[in-house]
Amino acid sequence: MKQQHLNHAEQVNLGSYYTKPELVQKVYDLLRKHVPNFNEYTIIDNSCGYGSFLDFDIVNKKIGADIDGIALKKVKSDAILIEHNSLSKINRCNYNLSDTEKVIMVGNPPYNDTTSIIRNKIKHVQKETNTIKTRDLGMSFLLSYNMLNADFICVLHPLSYLIKKTNFNTLDEFTKNYKLLDCEIISSQEFTDKVSSTFFPIAIALYCKGRMTYDFIENYSFSAESKKFMLKELVSVGNFISKYPNQKFVNEKDAIAKFYTMRDINALKRSKTFVEDITYNTIFVQQDKLDYYCYVDVFKKFIPRIPYYFGNCDVMIDNDKFQNIKECFVRYSAETNITLKKYSRDVENYREKINSYFLELLGEHYVYSENL
Repeated sequence: MKQQHLNHAEQVNLGSYYTKPELVQKVYDLLRKHVPNFNEYTIIDNSCGYGSFLDFDIVNKKIGADIDGIALKKVKSDAILIEHNSLSKINRCNYNLSDTEKVIMVGNPPYNDTTSIIRNKIKHVQKETNTIKTRDLGMSFLLSYNMLNADFICVLHPLSYLIKKTNFNTLDEFTKNYKLLDCEIISSQEFTDKVSSTFFPIAIALYCKGRMTYDFIENYSFSAESKKFMLKELVSVGNFISKYPNQKFVNEKDAIAKFYTMRDINALKRSKTFVEDITYNTIFVQQDKLDYYCYVDVFKKFIPRIPYYFGNCDVMIDNDKFQNIKECFVRYSAETNITLKKYSRDVENYREKINSYFLELLGEHYVYSENL
């Protein structure tokens, strides 16, 4: 049952999206796989909505909480229901839990990045306890689980919470006490009927008590659509050039071109590459780095060949192979950027060489499609 009582703005701000039963099943499959004596734990979903994660026939004590009282009235489960802002006054007493009660947190907590430009005009900031206040509700929920001293946590959240170092650092109080035990990546397309959106990776993540560092995440073998990848194997182009405005360090007269700020691959899909104007987002491109910026410009053209689960990663590069054919990227980029033509030279079979490069770079992750 979709949460039809909410309008679009309310849905965005509450982060309320229907979770399919098959995704809920994946959460319980992970728990049964890894948690001994699963039936001895109290199950809590403190952003339960209509109660998708409480519908499953489990003998555990179940507790559902939500800030949306109307949604709670539609829950069909036999769970204990509590109308409560789960990001305010966080303690076990609010859920009628004893200090010794063994707890598993489940659910699909809201994620609403208030700094994102997507739907930003209709977003507002939800009231949160200061100790867990972040720019994204989903990260605040993870921090709240730590305050409740949950034994296990199995929830859906954007993969970016783990793989983007700034996000990981924001979760310091969580990562000091919890460690990723198992994880399966799915597409955000699971939560929409749209076919033309930019989809991002969502982790169905199981955490146990422990500690994890960013080095642990870089070396973790993530699984998506039966394929594996590690962050440490993905070399960022940011190791070789500036991704962000460098106007404080590079004089305009030394720039031969201008480029737009780079973030992750999904952002590149929506943003510009080479630009004419100087704004606060402009990067000054110097001669010795031009080939790398041309690489990013061409990389954008190949984004349809890159799977959704790399969407929140930096633009990746095989620098050794790139060095062998870098003239090909300048040549290709010059086709659509007139100002670059004077730096380009004829290169035989440059398109074929670039195609081969990306096929080797992505390997089994290369997306084949007749529609691309």
